[in-house]
Amino acid sequence: MSRKLISSGSEFESKIGYSRAVVDGDYVFVSGTTGFNYATNSISDSVVEQADQCFANIEQALKEAGAAVADIVRVTYILPNRDDFEPCWPVFQKWLGEVRPAATVFEARLLNDAMKIEIQVTARLPK
Repeated sequence: MSRKLISSGSEFESKIGYSRAVVDGDYVFVSGTTGFNYATNSISDSVVEQADQCFANIEQALKEAGAAVADIVRVTYILPNRDDFEPCWPVFQKWLGEVRPAATVFEARLLNDAMKIEIQVTARLPK
């Protein structure tokens, strides 16, 4: 199977040199995804709303790759403030409660101070 690149249309993908997602073999690797809403060109001040938007953006990339949220096998959460992690648990439960992928969380500064969470996932294409 050849490699397939998926773009969100973000100007940063071409400027920096990355793709929103890459399909390689049986796997889909979705880049760190923020809560930026591409339809409204905005980002919420709420970490909980940003987390939900992250998963909406991830879901779109997975759909373009031929996968779904149910196919996620690994998730990484990155937050500038680790105290924001627990308030997001209901969002994580909503999106991944039945999927239960392997997970990692860590605290780190993000590219822009408006970003309160970044999420990356790996999914396996359905057979």
